[in-house]
Amino acid sequence: MSAADTTTPAKVPPPPQAPPPAVPDRTRRPGAKGDATTPWLLLAPCLLVLALVMGYPLVRLVTLSFQKFGQSQLWGFQPPESVGLDNFSAVLGDGEFWQVVLRTLIFAGGSVILTMVLGMLVALLLQRVSGWVRTLVNIVLVASWGMPVIVATTVFKWLFDSDYGILNALLSKLPGVDMVGHNWFASGPQGLAVIMLLVVWGAVPFVIITLSAGLTQVPKELEEAARLDGAGAWGVFRHVTLPILKPVLVMLTTLSVIWDMGVFPQVFVMRGGHPEPEFQLLTTYSFDRAFVVNDYAQGSAIAVVTILLMLAVVAVYMRQMLKIGEVE
Repeated sequence: MSAADTTTPAKVPPPPQAPPPAVPDRTRRPGAKGDATTPWLLLAPCLLVLALVMGYPLVRLVTLSFQKFGQSQLWGFQPPESVGLDNFSAVLGDGEFWQVVLRTLIFAGGSVILTMVLGMLVALLLQRVSGWVRTLVNIVLVASWGMPVIVATTVFKWLFDSDYGILNALLSKLPGVDMVGHNWFASGPQGLAVIMLLVVWGAVPFVIITLSAGLTQVPKELEEAARLDGAGAWGVFRHVTLPILKPVLVMLTTLSVIWDMGVFPQVFVMRGGHPEPEFQLLTTYSFDRAFVVNDYAQGSAIAVVTILLMLAVVAVYMRQMLKIGEVE
């Protein structure tokens, strides 16, 4: 054996291996606290403005409703006196107040139903017209929706004027119809019907535009499948379109109830700033008690009861809609 044969072979080192990837530590979130407070910091200016603009008047309204506050207290001759629930007892024990409540509920209910029905019908019709017609109608709707309430009320007041109203002149041209000199505001129901038309006219554009946007989210495939299964137009609307639009309808109906129960300028301007007793709604009734009778405390109590009634109506409606959704 030679010396070369007895040499120990050199050991080759193994190839270097890459280090395993670092596993992120999910238990440590150094920015978690900051991330949670960031939205509140961004919302703080808006919440502060809302607290000042809406919170203070609401607190002041509730405070006045538990006090004796008239002209003497307003001018500082006497301090406000706490009377507990006396203002609410006087309001709830007044028969005229309950007549106003019933009139307001009928007025708001009729306005909401007309607004939603007309809005849905027009929105469905807009889905079947050409694009330029739809665009033209939307422009008209936005223009009418953007019209100030006082201007719209003045126009309606002229349309239904007994002496110079164009509506009486047009109706009188029909065979056998004589509406010359007809006073639409001679009775409360007839006059409130005119004011209801004004309220619906101002609210329908928003409902139409919102429902038109919601109808674009209804899948055409579901409608075609329903038609293939033998469903007619009403069946497609009831079983396909309506369930998809239900969240939008709940939102629109809730807003309509709030708006229509809070109607004030339409009645106030239409009746020249002095609504007669048969035209009184809760808003105008509260205004008269506060600024005509100068009983600011009782006017505040009526306003608080109005808010509670409004919230109760909205809560009942939303609860019923949620029950329907659970059953379906």
